[in-house]
Amino acid sequence: MAIAQNTLKNMVAMHLPSSAFWKGKRVLLTGHTGFKGSWLALWLNHLGAHVTGIALPPNSTPNLFELANLSTRIESHYCDIRQAEPLASLIRQSEPEIVFHLAAQALVRAGYADPLGTYGSNVMGTAHVLDALRDLGTVRVAVMVTTDKVYQPKENIYPYRETDFLGGHDPYSASKAASEIIIDSYRRAFLSSQGVAVASARAGNVIGGGDWSADRLIPDAVRAWQNNTPLQIRQPESIRPWQHVLEPLQGYLSLAQHLWQGSADSTAYNFGPLPHEAASVRKVINMARAAYGSGSTQWGTPADDTRHEASWLALETAFSRQTLGVTPKWTLEEAVSRTLLWYRRQNEGQNAYDLCLADLVSYSTHC
Repeated sequence: MAIAQNTLKNMVAMHLPSSAFWKGKRVLLTGHTGFKGSWLALWLNHLGAHVTGIALPPNSTPNLFELANLSTRIESHYCDIRQAEPLASLIRQSEPEIVFHLAAQALVRAGYADPLGTYGSNVMGTAHVLDALRDLGTVRVAVMVTTDKVYQPKENIYPYRETDFLGGHDPYSASKAASEIIIDSYRRAFLSSQGVAVASARAGNVIGGGDWSADRLIPDAVRAWQNNTPLQIRQPESIRPWQHVLEPLQGYLSLAQHLWQGSADSTAYNFGPLPHEAASVRKVINMARAAYGSGSTQWGTPADDTRHEASWLALETAFSRQTLGVTPKWTLEEAVSRTLLWYRRQNEGQNAYDLCLADLVSYSTHC
């Protein structure tokens, strides 16, 4: 009993999500078939929540949702969030108490290729989710996940704060900035008076095992190095707030627990490493190559690639640290090392769910 009590005290002190809180909670999770959504579904299931997922089918082969066999652990529905009526029907049926909205078109370059589809998913899809919560008596908390790219680009050395102007040069960033305005509107016009606490969560670049998406740094590296081909890097000196996927998910879960107590802190939250820990693409790839043990890289921007991407991006996370008590637990080097180890072990035949659970347990017991 003493050991259990000490463990509980340590978890409270570390502001980790509490199984005592989540056990039996009815949770709606959109985007559960994606990389972050699959990790969040796994964590919520591990905490004892009853999870209903709504998303499109996985968009890559392989993918973590299927490899971790998550369809047997949560209630899973395929639905396009751009279709308002089928979406609303599923949300009403699930009678959620807590909502995590992650479903989105999540890639900058894909936004250039299909701007209207990106706006449809990220703007109207978000509006459809929020509208389905109107007059839904069961719901108390909604955490709406956007991105660190919602801010009006200023390309200087100061990290973005939650109070900075919203904006976006490319369609993906603009769509997420627009979704922030939609979120604030529904919060003020409808959901606050209904007793629903609504917050947006803006997270930095995430890495971790189980991501096979296109145009993402670590998945691209793993694909190249497993095939013994050089990794092509477009912008090696670009700075990003890299973090292991469990870091922002800890923030989302802690935010939901905090908002369950009331809507006073219903606003926007940044989640990421400390601002000075943002790192270049070159630094991350050098760490990844050292962790992987081999692999070649070709640096530079293709001559025909003129699409704009911010060269510098960092987040000020003081508000989240002070309000929620969440702080990064793994250094960038450890996050990269664990990520590459996950891919190596999975490629050698180890079970994806077991690998995720091992990372989750290690993260939860980190001091």
